[in-house]
Amino acid sequence: MPSPRIQTTTVGSYPMPDWLVALPSEQALIDATRVVIDTQEQAGIDLVCDGELYRFDINHPETNGMIEYFTRPMAGIRRDMGLTEWMTFKNAPGMAFRTRPPGVVEAPVGPGTLDLPSACARAKALAAKPFKFTLTGPHMLAKMLLDTHYKDKSKLTLAIADVLAEQVQHIDADVVQVDEANLPGSPQEWEWAAEAINKVLRAVKTTPAVHLCFGNYGGQTIQKGSWGSLMKYLNALHVDHIVMENAHRPPEELEVFRDLRPEIGFGLGVVDIKQTVIESADDVARAIERADKVLGPGRVKYIHPDCGFWMLKRGIADGKIRALVRGRDLYEGRH
Repeated sequence: MPSPRIQTTTVGSYPMPDWLVALPSEQALIDATRVVIDTQEQAGIDLVCDGELYRFDINHPETNGMIEYFTRPMAGIRRDMGLTEWMTFKNAPGMAFRTRPPGVVEAPVGPGTLDLPSACARAKALAAKPFKFTLTGPHMLAKMLLDTHYKDKSKLTLAIADVLAEQVQHIDADVVQVDEANLPGSPQEWEWAAEAINKVLRAVKTTPAVHLCFGNYGGQTIQKGSWGSLMKYLNALHVDHIVMENAHRPPEELEVFRDLRPEIGFGLGVVDIKQTVIESADDVARAIERADKVLGPGRVKYIHPDCGFWMLKRGIADGKIRALVRGRDLYEGRH
């Protein structure tokens, strides 16, 4: 049977196995990563992820390490905050959802001890199928930090982009996906955000991808806005494909992606991770059918969940993973 036209993938994170939290160790982390990858491979996912378990920190409960894992090892960023700094950070626009500060930028940002290539290599060695490695983008990392050095978010973002670009040029994954979950709420920042992320994307030696969503903080949407306001940003990306939140968005919003450059592959979110109901194969197939009617046959290159699975129970996440493949196969007439 020929390869499927539409590829299935997951966005990144997976629910933390209870036994890893109870008895954390290097070997337990490797074993958990093996389970996460094998779960996807057995379900038939075409492009698998490591569940972002490489970011695991038993002492860090928030956002699956999406910010702190990257910023804490970097030079120039102080981990601890005093009360005055914390109040300044907490009162900044868009920071109300954070309960802990990620850090203070007090000197030029550098790589420090950050080592993404090793994290990627450890997980990729466990995969039998094509493997995707994910990392947080420079715009979101910069927006989450209290900056007392650059005093300009665009300059800080570009400095972080330089650090990430140096990392990803040594990453050996079939796809490298950069995640930006803050920009949809600040579309007016798109020009310098695009300049920064393109630094990272150009350094990818394999296939670059970008994931955007409106936030997934404990299963809640954080950013307000619409995809239409970000079309200039999307079309400016030096990217193979984009991975978008669509299932939790208004159905009519899909029409704005008619203006996406044809050279950019479209990744369609067909699984809503903000609800615990597991989609059926019919649900997924209908979502693909609707997208093909709106955007044109062949425009959808990937289907996936809207965001990562980190806040769901494993049984629910596993069911949604299986639904992805079954729905794609149903739509393509595969058995």
